[in-house]
Amino acid sequence: MRIVALVSGSGTNLQAVLDAVASGALPVEIAAVGSDVPGVQGLARAEAQGIETFTVSPRDYADRRTWDEALAEAVASYEPDWVVCSGFMRILGAPLLERFEGRIINTHPALLPSFPGAHGVRDALAYGVKVTGCTVHLVDAGVDTGPILAQTAVPVLVEDTEEVLHERIKVQERALLLQVLGELAARS
Repeated sequence: MRIVALVSGSGTNLQAVLDAVASGALPVEIAAVGSDVPGVQGLARAEAQGIETFTVSPRDYADRRTWDEALAEAVASYEPDWVVCSGFMRILGAPLLERFEGRIINTHPALLPSFPGAHGVRDALAYGVKVTGCTVHLVDAGVDTGPILAQTAVPVLVEDTEEVLHERIKVQERALLLQVLGELAARS
């Protein structure tokens, strides 16, 4: 199973995938890693493993539609079976969603449908939940609204700050992403 991973930052989830592939624990070929932000650590992680990288920065395009089309073309050029959003912090546009419909997955640091969007951990803490977690879901045109593939619960502790809770969630998020990718690979 060929994947293209998309990152916007440090790429800690991506590193878990890179390590699992390198060890032979995950039967996936990472065709490329792309970003919307030049020079992020996630790209460096991929380059260190000899994986091709690309950047499609919105700043280089006149409008959102042109950027969406360029991102879709860049991803498609690697002929992936799946696209994995691994800390990719932009909403995907119609060109990519239509081209890879039902074949784009995302991780989210909350138990969807609760607390969608960029601040799932902060929002869960503010609401006062006692249990939160992480979700791996298919990407659709909404914000974290696609069908849920898997979830893991994480308890919220009295002393949790946003940063501490988010780090505990990330540990589970990495494991859940590897589990889902393994299941998808087994079916392909």
